[in-house]
Amino acid sequence: MQDNDRDLLPEGLGDRLPQQASASQQVRRMAHDVLASHGYERVETPLIEFEKALAHRMAGVQVRRMFRFVDSVSLRMLALRSDMTAQVARIAATGLAEAPRPLRLSYSGQVCTIKGDGLDPRRERLQLGAELIGTDSVAAAAEIVELAIEALRAAGATGISVDFTLPDLVDTLSVEALPLPEARIAAVRQMLDAKDAGGLVDVGGEGYLPLLYAVGPFASAIERIAAFECGGALASRIAGLREIAARVSDKARITLDPSERHGFEYQSWFGFTIYAEGISGSLGRGGTYRILGQTGHHPESATGFSLYPDPLVDLLAAEPQAQRKLFLPLGHDPRVAGQQRAIGWTTVAALSESDDPLALGCSHKLEGGEAVAL
Repeated sequence: MQDNDRDLLPEGLGDRLPQQASASQQVRRMAHDVLASHGYERVETPLIEFEKALAHRMAGVQVRRMFRFVDSVSLRMLALRSDMTAQVARIAATGLAEAPRPLRLSYSGQVCTIKGDGLDPRRERLQLGAELIGTDSVAAAAEIVELAIEALRAAGATGISVDFTLPDLVDTLSVEALPLPEARIAAVRQMLDAKDAGGLVDVGGEGYLPLLYAVGPFASAIERIAAFECGGALASRIAGLREIAARVSDKARITLDPSERHGFEYQSWFGFTIYAEGISGSLGRGGTYRILGQTGHHPESATGFSLYPDPLVDLLAAEPQAQRKLFLPLGHDPRVAGQQRAIGWTTVAALSESDDPLALGCSHKLEGGEAVAL
């Protein structure tokens, strides 16, 4: 039996062939052009860091999802990044600690987790995002949502919808409006996230039941949560959601699920998930959060989003691509070939008389200094 194990890749990892790689490059380029046009400066981070650095900068970072191993030099635990947001937070708190706020940063790169997420077996994904550091105001949140929508549209996504949530909802209500013993808060959060009405009653959270039904299209869902709101505990959050929705409602379909918490473990008052037509599952999420500063410094507010556009890349790569390649025969004039590239042609130069322009994917051939269709 022939041994082909040497050519196998680990589960959840894969190559990108030319058309897929081209689509991936296009998505990244178009999205970063949008981010740069709004003043977001690009940063790059290492693939591997000390585990402690990745884990302590933001609440909710799950170390157990990371590939970890011991550094043979320092003998300290290293981790392969599973989320670039924490790395950008580190940059903001260290190398750019003295930079004027609000600080606008963007990034993209591959991240890797020990196992896939839900039904998606992929363990390596492209992450692309932007962070607005120094503020978590309504204006900042609205800018970030608008930016995520614009970046995805520029990258080729259509039919975009955004689902808002309030990640700290239970914490806010449990203080006075709907008091809960400390020991029950986590269980109530879990039942709300699971949309389990019976479980919610069983853990003593029956007062939170109306939140399970304050979901759906934003206009109707926000009215239901406003009617449920008691003692003014959510007044500022409701007003903030209305303001953000007013700014983006003409750019995307807006829905609300106030109790959704899965994936928002380190978000504070506002979170959102973003979707696109023709793609199952979400393309990313974002919201407000806190960055832990250097020792003795107070946490810093921030707002941002992370997109995981691999499904969009796959969709774009599957679309038929118009061929615009110009075959350059042996002995062609290099100056003329350069002129053709300058006006947009991709050129493929013959290396031998046997080279077949059609087999090489060319649509035209250079003849007499002109591009002639094959």
